[in-house]
Amino acid sequence: MKRVITLLHGPNLNLLGARQPEIYGQQSLSDIEATVREQALAMGWEVVSLQSNVEGQLVDWVHQAAEESAGIIVNFGAFSHTSVALRDALHSISIPAVEVHISHIHGREDFRRRTLTAQACVACISGLGARGYEAALHHLVAIQ
Repeated sequence: MKRVITLLHGPNLNLLGARQPEIYGQQSLSDIEATVREQALAMGWEVVSLQSNVEGQLVDWVHQAAEESAGIIVNFGAFSHTSVALRDALHSISIPAVEVHISHIHGREDFRRRTLTAQACVACISGLGARGYEAALHHLVAIQ
């Protein structure tokens, strides 16, 4: 079995720590990635982390993850609420995916309460801040 988890970050997540810290917290994307990598390593797993503001690039990386990984953690940001292409990409792969949202999307604006991409995932974690990534990692490892 491949002991690799792919971690995909969507638009504006490269600005974590600086972008609306009252909603998204103080941790940078590299801080979150380092924590997830450290926890994965302790469990004997590797994490590959990628970020893009381009929807098509994220679709390509979902397809690539299916070839190289045992599971995928996604935070597609705003694309979660709008992208049929990313939903279809997740439906087209055979590895499990967990969607993460740093903020509590169900307590925010109406348009954020519905996520198209979560429909293609085995779980959706919302509102735990950066700890949501750790929960997603632990879940994926547990179901392998």
